[in-house]
Amino acid sequence: MDRGEWDLQRYVEKWSVLLGIAAVAGLVGGLGAIAFRLLIEGFHSLFFFKVLPAVSYEVGGINLGYILLPVLGALLIAPLVKKYPELRGNGVPEVIEGVIFKSGKIGAKLALLKTIATAISIGSGAPLGREGPAAFIGAALDSALAEKLPKPQARKLITTCGLAAGIAGTFNTPLAGAMFALEVIYMGAITINLVPIFVSAIIGNAITLVVLHQPARFPILNPNISVLEGLPFYFILGIILGLIGYAYTRALYMATDFFDAFSDRYSFEIRLLVGALGVGLIGMLLPSQGIFGIGFGGIKEALLGKFTLEMLIILALAKMTATLLAISSGFSGGIFAPSLFIGTMLGSAFGMVISHFAHANVEAYALAGMAGFFSAATQAPLTQIIMITEMSGSYAYSPAVALTSVVAFITARVFFRGSSIYTIKLERRGIRVKTGRPLLLETIVVHEIMTDEAVKIHMKRPLMEVEKVIASTGHDFLPVVDDEGRVVGIIGVPDILGKPTSLKKLPVERVMRREFVVVNPNETAQDALDKILMNDQNLLPVVDNERKLIGVVTKKDIYRAYYEAIEGMYLY
Repeated sequence: MDRGEWDLQRYVEKWSVLLGIAAVAGLVGGLGAIAFRLLIEGFHSLFFFKVLPAVSYEVGGINLGYILLPVLGALLIAPLVKKYPELRGNGVPEVIEGVIFKSGKIGAKLALLKTIATAISIGSGAPLGREGPAAFIGAALDSALAEKLPKPQARKLITTCGLAAGIAGTFNTPLAGAMFALEVIYMGAITINLVPIFVSAIIGNAITLVVLHQPARFPILNPNISVLEGLPFYFILGIILGLIGYAYTRALYMATDFFDAFSDRYSFEIRLLVGALGVGLIGMLLPSQGIFGIGFGGIKEALLGKFTLEMLIILALAKMTATLLAISSGFSGGIFAPSLFIGTMLGSAFGMVISHFAHANVEAYALAGMAGFFSAATQAPLTQIIMITEMSGSYAYSPAVALTSVVAFITARVFFRGSSIYTIKLERRGIRVKTGRPLLLETIVVHEIMTDEAVKIHMKRPLMEVEKVIASTGHDFLPVVDDEGRVVGIIGVPDILGKPTSLKKLPVERVMRREFVVVNPNETAQDALDKILMNDQNLLPVVDNERKLIGVVTKKDIYRAYYEAIEGMYLY
């Protein structure tokens, strides 16, 4: 066997193994999505068809029993989410953190607990979605599957495959599931590494169709519709939804801050019950319009034109408020489905307004609104463009959907500045994640690349010694330290160049730079690079909390780390 044949055989073997693991990841993620969906249906039946009749009490045609359903759900999940805060919310930020900063590690135990907490939350009426938790569950299960893989990038990729399979299995949209994984999670993807993600998404979708036979589809009234004449209005709709999507995201985290402060004075259980009561009150007034639970029924009715303009606005505001209460108080569930609901109502309302003075197909504005609001909040426009095409089974609406989605995305990005509804949660914990760019230097910590035995100079040494140290080491900058080893300045070639001989007997402290920047060992390589470039300082002293020197990091160290990270992204 010659070398060419041997290389081909190794190439085939490696890809066979990788795609085989991706197929298993898709199967695991799909099965997790199936179990999750069935569990939600089971709890929904329990709460709404068994518990509700037992607690029903009508006053003026309003069933007060609806208030108790989210409250009962809150009581059931409170012990879980109190002990495991990672279970709160949609789970996508935790997947981002696991893939980017923890080599794909999430934990299968959390998948099981997330399944239970979210199924109870949504089943009892929390106005949240199943897709974010389904993605978390798929990613967590496949994270356990990937632990034995030797290469960190392979582990990250397989974990991402699980997320793609979970999304695809939830919506029966394999392309959108894969695109969501690429836009939101697997930032900086190398083209050849995308194949396993698509394989997993397709298998995750296929397994749910085989088992559940329930493809998710929107009711489309006119598959031959033309939306081109309304493109200026879709552009305006995109701007409006971009602004609302940003405001909604900020309101979500303001509400979270409020409940955090609230729980400092009261117990977490009280916090969750307050949110549950708010959800119950809103849902009690609109029990059959999609406020409770996922809300797909309300979306379908809006697409069929069954709501008045006033009702569309009321439903959008009600779902916004109920979702903010549920997520910020601590329920477990996704923001994907609520975003689709809110966007549908806003888009339909906008279409109705336009129809008063121009020809307008309201269902087209509903789909465009669905795409625009989601794209603004999540900063993932391609996912929504593809998803609506898959779920509608028609390309006729694509120009409207694509234009609104992209304009909303760009409008919101002006204010988000690279953040999103998912990444803000991480940024508030000090984890730097920006959408739309490869995350390489952000995943590398300074203490991993710094030089421990740093070359330094004492502040009392004569300036001529700096020349000798620079000549012998090749360093163009040196940290200056005092008797206790604290960094008090830096000195470099520009500071001593051209100095007369008479001055070279002066102590370093007379010439050193007293305005300089340092870095701590837990900051990222991106932080270090930003400081170097902004301060014209080729070397950064690495200091501890007492400002004592523990190492240095240079521009060369950062560049080397960058190229090693690039190399590591290629699996084979």
